[in-house]
Amino acid sequence: MTTSNCRTLMTSAIDRRRWLQQAAGFAATLGLSRLAAPAAALAEDSNDATSRAMIAITLDLEMSAQYPTKDQVHWNYEKGNLNEETKRYAVEAARRVKQAGGTLHFFVVGRVFEQENTDWLREIVETGHPVGNHTYDHVNVKAKTVEDLQFRFRRAPWLVEGSTPHDIVVENIRLTTEAMKNRVGVAPSGFRTPGGFHNGLHDTPEIQQLLLDQGYRWVSSMYPAHQAEITDEAAWPEVLADIVAQQQAAQPFVYPSGLIEIPMSPVSDVTAFRAHQWKLDQFLEAIKAAVTWTIEHGAVFDFLAHPSCLYVTDPEFRTIDMICDLVRKSPDKAEFADLDRIAQRVAKTRL
Repeated sequence: MTTSNCRTLMTSAIDRRRWLQQAAGFAATLGLSRLAAPAAALAEDSNDATSRAMIAITLDLEMSAQYPTKDQVHWNYEKGNLNEETKRYAVEAARRVKQAGGTLHFFVVGRVFEQENTDWLREIVETGHPVGNHTYDHVNVKAKTVEDLQFRFRRAPWLVEGSTPHDIVVENIRLTTEAMKNRVGVAPSGFRTPGGFHNGLHDTPEIQQLLLDQGYRWVSSMYPAHQAEITDEAAWPEVLADIVAQQQAAQPFVYPSGLIEIPMSPVSDVTAFRAHQWKLDQFLEAIKAAVTWTIEHGAVFDFLAHPSCLYVTDPEFRTIDMICDLVRKSPDKAEFADLDRIAQRVAKTRL
């Protein structure tokens, strides 16, 4: 899909250059000391000026390659073999968000349910936090070959011998649903694709239909393209500007099939810390700027992160605490929301 086509498909998208030209005014609004022109984006006001911003905190329960040390790439083959640090971080993050008055939306890889003890996840569910489906093996739902589905199937192709990629994706989603019902007693709350796609599921209507057929009414699959490489200190303002600008592209919408899309909001922890070696302070500044824009425009923000990454890069929960503080300080403009609630608003406004 071309850049122009992506822009057409995104709800209320506006030209990035015009965003960057308005940086100075936005910088003054945010009061960010390091935000210099051109350094941020100003988007059009929400069509519904009376609606409050909806801020979601979502965590994917899977192991992340190169954590806790860079040489640990075997997690690509064992995405669901969560270590104790990851589980403890997830439980504590849920507690903090609950204490702040919100709920935290998790997405779990089905192989997690093969572990001996899932009491920690049952505790998360019982305290009111929704948990969605993230496929059983962390598969690429757009893969056209078995080899491209997941590293595990390259090493052990006999596991899926005779099956098409589409059949494997169908079974991966179904198995996770059944595993969750069996081990923690609830059905999944929504679906998130492993990996984010810049164009969401626009080019795969068959995957949209697959999800609808399995009872899912919304998906979180889109992750808008954005700048993240910081070549030197002078590049940071433009990177920050582009991340804020792309919040406009990260707003929910409905596919022609009727499936609701709730995009992941840039920037994710894996993109920042693993792919581009950001410092925690840079990540905090980017998330603060993005959430601030969201609150000021009555928009939606879907924070995407992974406990298996955050327990190493942000062990003191500074990012999650900061997001909670931003919401609590704007009670008339913002509210906590899980993705189920966001989908309900989208469906309601569509009527």
